Amino acid sequence: MAITNRLIIPALILGLAAVISTAVFSGTWRKVKSENQTITVTGSAKKVMVSDLGILRGTLNASGITASEAYRALQAQKPILIEYIRSKGFPADKINFQTINNYPIYNYSQTGQQLDVRSYNASQMIDIQSGDVELIKSISLEISGLVERGVNFQVNQPEYYYTKVGDIKIEIQAEAAKDAMIRGQRIAKATGRELGTLKSARMGVLQITPENSNMTSDYGINDVSSIRKEITAVVNANFEID
Repeated sequence: MAITNRLIIPALILGLAAVISTAVFSGTWRKVKSENQTITVTGSAKKVMVSDLGILRGTLNASGITASEAYRALQAQKPILIEYIRSKGFPADKINFQTINNYPIYNYSQTGQQLDVRSYNASQMIDIQSGDVELIKSISLEISGLVERGVNFQVNQPEYYYTKVGDIKIEIQAEAAKDAMIRGQRIAKATGRELGTLKSARMGVLQITPENSNMTSDYGINDVSSIRKEITAVVNANFEID
């Protein structure tokens, strides 16, 4: 009987130790599991921008039998073009003329072999810019009409920029990060949890697109074709869950 009692007491101690050990391990495991749980959410923000700078570019062209004739024909068109641009409110010194290019145009045989010079072409790129983007748009639509006055001006599509876009980028990225946090809080609350510490965040590329456009690109878009445009920022954020 004494031997039995001596065996029972150690067995009870070992059993109690096992229960305590299991409880401690279980509690620790649950704590570690909870601490390791995270949630990844995507936040976005969008803002409309109205361009405050417009640039219009085009090329003045002329041709002639000789290089000098092509050059003179080009020079004869310039006063008409300058007069038109000045009539729109641009002083002559605000019209930017690039270097004149004068090159030969060749005749070719039926087999594609280059033969003699047929004529010469002279061209000169011109650009103007203004904070009045509607004026730039208006000129771009009308300037081709100078062909009726003997001016061969090939106009490019105008470009529109927002010069304070650097400030907007910082603001819009902050708004996207805030949106990610709000989304995370809502998801955590829906599951009876609380959003914890931000573990990591990755900014997506900025998309500057025409207003109401759904265009996107992995490399980002920088639209210059529209006066009104939208800038969109995306942030992927990873939070702990408490």
